[in-house]
Amino acid sequence: MIIDYGSRPPVPEFTQSNTSHLQRYRSVYASSERAAGESGTDTFAEFLAAYDSVGAQHIVVKARDLETTFGWRISNEDVARFCRENGPRFIGFAGVDPHKGMTAVREFETAVREMGLRGLNLQCFEHKLAINDKRLYPLYAKCVELDVPVNIHSSINFSTATLMEYGRPILLDEVMVHFPELRVCAAPPGFPWVHELIGVAWRHANVHIGLVAVRPKYLNVPGSGYEPLLQYGRTLLQDRIIFGSAYPMMPIQRTVREVEALPLDESVKRKWLYENAKRFLRI
Repeated sequence: MIIDYGSRPPVPEFTQSNTSHLQRYRSVYASSERAAGESGTDTFAEFLAAYDSVGAQHIVVKARDLETTFGWRISNEDVARFCRENGPRFIGFAGVDPHKGMTAVREFETAVREMGLRGLNLQCFEHKLAINDKRLYPLYAKCVELDVPVNIHSSINFSTATLMEYGRPILLDEVMVHFPELRVCAAPPGFPWVHELIGVAWRHANVHIGLVAVRPKYLNVPGSGYEPLLQYGRTLLQDRIIFGSAYPMMPIQRTVREVEALPLDESVKRKWLYENAKRFLRI
């Protein structure tokens, strides 16, 4: 069984538009996206079949609101409708624009209380805000009040229209000191500050690390920079690594196979692929 913490279904609701700021991603992930395209998951039926083949119990899909900075969004309404129409297998996260102030806070609350979305997605680099920017604090407080988790982009980004520093994991430490009850999945897993992210997770028991948008095989490649995730992820932090394919950035089946091929105890693989996400998402 698996839970995929990050996927974008091939349906109109998740179509990305006005994404010129992400063009650098297309070259960085060219080979993985090509492999995803060649894996036979172009239609929604094929997408579902791929998840059936790996025993996926749940798939997390996320809204994004970047209207202030980049002029587009994947709306909460569309994500909620998609989840409603396609059953409990899909778990939706809300996306709001922090630059909208209390409007964003109210939209987030509505998305959870009335639409049934079950977390908040913050791609801080796309909002051009650091993880610890105080404009995000009302949203963090609302997550605690609603008792839902937040997904926070915590890694390098490849958009040269914004700063790499916005996703630096050490900034999450201050947030967790101020909001110790906040449940966080920091994803992708911290490159090139992997040790920083491990340190933050070690300090704060409510911080999880999302193995998202990086090929799992690199955790076992000397010199890749990801090796500490394997060492700490099979020992001290084995209960806090969460798998996500990042489809269509990476193919679903190959990404699962690469986790299964890592030198991990079978019990740890189960935690990474299913049990940790189940607990984090309160399923």
